[in-house]
Amino acid sequence: MATAGASPRSGGLRQFHSPRAWFLKARCSGSFPSPSSALRSPGAVAAVEGEVSDSRAAPRRRADEDAMALGDSPPTAAIPSPSFFPKKGQTLELVCESLAFKGKGVCKVADTGFVLMCDHALPGERFIGRISRKKGNYAEVQKLETLSPHWENVEAPCKYSSDCGGCKTQNLLYEAQIRAKEQQVHELITHVGRFSESDSEFATLFRPIVPCNLHYHYRNKMEFSFGSQKWLPRDQLSSRSNPDVDEYALGLHAPGHFDKVLHVEKCLLQSEAANMVLAVIQDSWIDPALGLSPYNVHKHTGFLKHLMLRTGRDCVTGLPQLMVNFVTSSHNPGLLAPLVDKILDIPEVVSIVNNVNTSLGNTSLGEKEYVLYGKPTITETLRGLTFQISANSFFQTNTHQAEVLYKLIEESAGLKGDGSEIILDLFCGTGTIGLTLARSVRHVYGYEIVADAISDARRNAEINGITNATFVQGDLNKIRDEFGNDFPKPDVVITDPNRPGMHMKLIKFLLRLRTKRIIYVSCNPATCARDLDYLCHGVAEQNIEGCYSLKSVQPVDMFPHTPHIECVCLLELDS
Repeated sequence: MATAGASPRSGGLRQFHSPRAWFLKARCSGSFPSPSSALRSPGAVAAVEGEVSDSRAAPRRRADEDAMALGDSPPTAAIPSPSFFPKKGQTLELVCESLAFKGKGVCKVADTGFVLMCDHALPGERFIGRISRKKGNYAEVQKLETLSPHWENVEAPCKYSSDCGGCKTQNLLYEAQIRAKEQQVHELITHVGRFSESDSEFATLFRPIVPCNLHYHYRNKMEFSFGSQKWLPRDQLSSRSNPDVDEYALGLHAPGHFDKVLHVEKCLLQSEAANMVLAVIQDSWIDPALGLSPYNVHKHTGFLKHLMLRTGRDCVTGLPQLMVNFVTSSHNPGLLAPLVDKILDIPEVVSIVNNVNTSLGNTSLGEKEYVLYGKPTITETLRGLTFQISANSFFQTNTHQAEVLYKLIEESAGLKGDGSEIILDLFCGTGTIGLTLARSVRHVYGYEIVADAISDARRNAEINGITNATFVQGDLNKIRDEFGNDFPKPDVVITDPNRPGMHMKLIKFLLRLRTKRIIYVSCNPATCARDLDYLCHGVAEQNIEGCYSLKSVQPVDMFPHTPHIECVCLLELDS
């Protein structure tokens, strides 16, 4: 058995002079050079596995970069030459050094700089791992046995935490979780964004991460899957029964298995009322007398696809409201009637709907929606406004922390409050950010690709009596040169893109627009760092000059026990 330990070497990635090529190579290899000994232990690394759009790569380097993004070999001159070349199936004794972006444990082979990534490995943990996959100059490892626990170890309260994949760090002290997230943001902004530690403003750039006060029961939306193949932990495989009904499960997909479902009786991230509904359905749906069958993703047969539970609040009484959404492969209300009758005994349930998805895929978005009980929406209060939430509406899934996030956005915007300013709200979703700021400005212009989200935004504006907000459906990845002619020049731009970040067309538009202030809200610090680099430093290969300065980076922990991080970044136009 080979033994591996910590090493301060970074694998030679500094040889990549192009930031785009460097970033893509770092994405493939899983490692960054260490940014600061003050922020991390020697030799720790961070991995970037974020999405990268080919359209953003400079034409001259696109071929090499695309090859690296796909895991193919880069030019020989740029390849580090580690002395350790692992083989698939090889067993190693490893020590986890740090947590990478997306929550994987980072290990290194002593004196080689070779990086090994392992799910469910935490800093300080010594374990036996088997190499499951090799990619370029890093490998993925499956943990087989823990020899000694990680630093700041706590007992996970959820019995599914080691198998579910949703809450990877429940057994890590919360303070250690947010330190790791803060460190990951620092590394990504520094290296991918090319912001130098020698800069005079660097010390004040990063603000301490804002923790979440609610560590459990913070999610207002959970989506469970019905499956025809129950996933069992390795130690339970021998107890599997033969009858097909024993294969049925309602729960969450096992990591890496789109067709296998881990049976879940209770989820600590959702409300107690939602768990009551889940328990009632778990006790009922598998009864052969009901004639219900889960959807089989291979055979494309079966009726039940998903169970979605959404929690809101009555805006008058403040009492919780619950929406139950059955996603099925066809419309057959008679089959659902027994389940509907059982969950009506739960007083928080005010809405039961059925989304019908007849496609062969297994998504939760239905082509048609039918109301089985109550009303088609629930309500929630955010920053003093009332929002109606339908089954497929986008709404921040942690309402409590969304209050904190939106307050930070408002503070970063630095609005005068005299009703004279214009806000451009990009990727506005259901309009929550723009609407919470509308009372302080002259007008809000919101753009979003999803038609239903725009409808929700307009309805939410009407509900709250807001008349100075305009919401337009449009694909911000395909804007034309005339984009911007339909609204006055904004004083503040708020952009909240999804995980792939902003398209180069939109970045070029913002650089031409030269608005005074941009608030970049991100759920993916890797692509956020890339876009900040473009806005501040430009793209030399395309003769594009940056014209903004990064003034602050504020990480926010929206989802404890998960690897997800939110950031609010403030950019100001260079004088």
